[in-house]
Amino acid sequence: MIVKELLVQLENHGIRRDSYSLDGGLPSEVYCLNHQGERWEVYYSERGQKTGLQVFVSEEEACRVFLDLIMNDESTIG
Repeated sequence: MIVKELLVQLENHGIRRDSYSLDGGLPSEVYCLNHQGERWEVYYSERGQKTGLQVFVSEEEACRVFLDLIMNDESTIG
C-alpha cells in the first residue's frame, strides 16, 4: 500500500479527517505519517512531541502500520 491507497482506505473506513495528518508535522493530537528523506515516520503527535515514533525505509510498511494504528483507535472513527 502506498499513501494514495492509504487515503482511500481511511476514507472507506470512515476515519475522521481531523484525526490524522499524512504530511507529518506536529499538529495537535493526531496520528501522523511523515516522509523524511529516505525514511518514513509513523507517530502520534501529542503536545508538540512525536509519541510512539516508528521509522521505516519502506512506504508500504509505514502505510500498513499507520492504518493498523488508526484503525485500532475507536476515537478516530466517525
